[in-house]
Amino acid sequence: MTSPGNSLVVGVDVGGTFTDLFVLDEANGSARIVKVPSTRGEEARGFMNGVARVADSAAAIATIVHGTTVGTNALLERKVARTGIITTRGFRDVLEMRRRDRPQTWGLRGSFLPVVPRDLRREVDERVLADGTLHTAVDLEQVRAEARSLLEAGCEAVCVFFINTYANPENERLAVAAVRELWPNPHVTSASEVLPEIREFERCSTATLNAALQPVVGSYLGRLESDLRAQGFGGELLVVQSNGGVMSRQTASDLPVRTALSGPAAGVIACAAIARAAGFPNAITGDMGGTSFDVSLVANGEAALAAQTAIEFGMVIRSPMIQIETIGAGGGSIASVDASGMLQVGPESAGSVPGPACYGRGNMRPTVTDANVLLGRIAADRPLGGGLLAALDAQKSRQAIEEHVARPLGLDVHAAAEAILTVANARMAGAIRLVSIERGHDPRRFAYMPFGGGGALHVCAMMREVGVATGIVPRYPGVTSALGCVIADMRHDAVQTINKPLADLDVADLQHRIDELAASCQQRLDSSGVRFDEVREVVALDMLYAGQTHTLPVVLADAGTKPLTTATIRAAFEAAYTAAFGRVLDGIAIRVMNLRYARIGVRPKFDLKVLAPEGEGSTAPLGTQRVFHHGQWHDAVRYARLELPVAARIDGPAILEQADTTVWLEPGFHAEVDAHGNLLVRPS
Repeated sequence: MTSPGNSLVVGVDVGGTFTDLFVLDEANGSARIVKVPSTRGEEARGFMNGVARVADSAAAIATIVHGTTVGTNALLERKVARTGIITTRGFRDVLEMRRRDRPQTWGLRGSFLPVVPRDLRREVDERVLADGTLHTAVDLEQVRAEARSLLEAGCEAVCVFFINTYANPENERLAVAAVRELWPNPHVTSASEVLPEIREFERCSTATLNAALQPVVGSYLGRLESDLRAQGFGGELLVVQSNGGVMSRQTASDLPVRTALSGPAAGVIACAAIARAAGFPNAITGDMGGTSFDVSLVANGEAALAAQTAIEFGMVIRSPMIQIETIGAGGGSIASVDASGMLQVGPESAGSVPGPACYGRGNMRPTVTDANVLLGRIAADRPLGGGLLAALDAQKSRQAIEEHVARPLGLDVHAAAEAILTVANARMAGAIRLVSIERGHDPRRFAYMPFGGGGALHVCAMMREVGVATGIVPRYPGVTSALGCVIADMRHDAVQTINKPLADLDVADLQHRIDELAASCQQRLDSSGVRFDEVREVVALDMLYAGQTHTLPVVLADAGTKPLTTATIRAAFEAAYTAAFGRVLDGIAIRVMNLRYARIGVRPKFDLKVLAPEGEGSTAPLGTQRVFHHGQWHDAVRYARLELPVAARIDGPAILEQADTTVWLEPGFHAEVDAHGNLLVRPS
């Protein structure tokens, strides 16, 4: 990974307000953080400004790992490339029909605008049957004519999506080759290359979004790498995937759809590593930013993976990704009283521009941050972001809360501010219950790890609401996602549909498919130019009982060391089914739907103890701060959090300040600094 003269590994997470960098010097084992303002719409500028503060020359950097939201933002804002689809005759509306669902369950209203309009979805003659039989050979002249027509219509990218290609991709392969011969750029996506899996809508949606993102993400990463090379950077530029692994810049340009949850995924990977090192293999993570609160669950040291997600209604991406639940409850979430007199918080957000009322940028509606400022949990004279934002205006927070919440509810302004936080905390606690209790996990057996700029302000409230016994505030909560970029391994996932009864499964053919996927994924690992300590694989089957709709992932733990047999696969399925549902179903045939494969290149790790405070440190208070809590004022003692030595204990009420966050330690709680520099928060 490194060579003489360049020993720096840099993780970069570009957020809406700040671009965070975590810098690890592998030569001396030291670590530091860098924060610079982000530039919305010009994310590369904030990225390069941050890199410029890392070292005198980019030549000193060995590896840069980037967690990016460029693809996510492009989808949410519909700022994607003009894209066309070439599909099987009769199937042009698969993307728009979806699963015959709608945005709202009740009522007659609700609309959906597909990423590709109907006039850019073109049909050609071809047909493969569900069993893989070639019914009608593809008409390549029609394919070429439709491709030229899409170019004339201004399309920059195109997706070729034929029905049943999971069973036989030959027609699609020929059509894609024909389109690539005449298409003027590399932005041609084959649905069977992106997702060779049964279910036409999910395959069409995933491949189409990939095509629409290729020009956006590809050009961004290309410019970024070009700028870095111009400054002498000779190392590897890697990109975080939604599954928590990393991939090369070229792979990210080819498969940008896999970056949809890049930033949040990196944060969860960091939390999993920190929690394991601190002795808590089970943890619930809560990333509180300016707009959203992202929650994920780590069980037995591993982050939970989901097979697919929806970026918003109808925009489905089917690709392995870390299971993250998101609600609109960030620091910028706006509080209001609705027509029924109920207090609501979010999902509308003031974001970073104009931001909360206290930013003084024109917004005069109250937010969660305004409530924290008014109640004294954020000191207005010590601005957020280590001075990157100007001093905050507490009077504007008061005015906004008074006008929009206190007066309509007939409350004192401080009681109104507490009500805002109570509602926000309840919504966040609900998200935590969603990933824990509703999935069969007892949150009392888990630690809670808040990160992001605002998470540590609510750590005690979340522990009270959910019943968690230990909170873990990482050393640098505001740059946890950047830290995760440095920690993440390289990972490539692949899938193939089997769709056969277990009794009819050709185990030799299954092993051959596993070997093919292993070779394909290994090729991507080899092309990255990154050194690995080891290479691991995960083999799993999506299985179900005949007649069921939803599949169950079944990991074949011994697939790489012992011969596969029908009996071992059945035993693995029944064990997984019992663990999930408490029993097996006798007398019902078992079906194997998909083969899933992951190849993981384990990157060299560093000892997280490098994050621990050095020397004797200091527990000397910086002063006191008046904080309104549970209807009364408290004198909270202020501390410089990063100065606290290992084993230091702080009792609440207390405010612990650092550049990237503020920790509010409520009365009745205490915190201790562990050997890795984390704050372990517990009830007193």
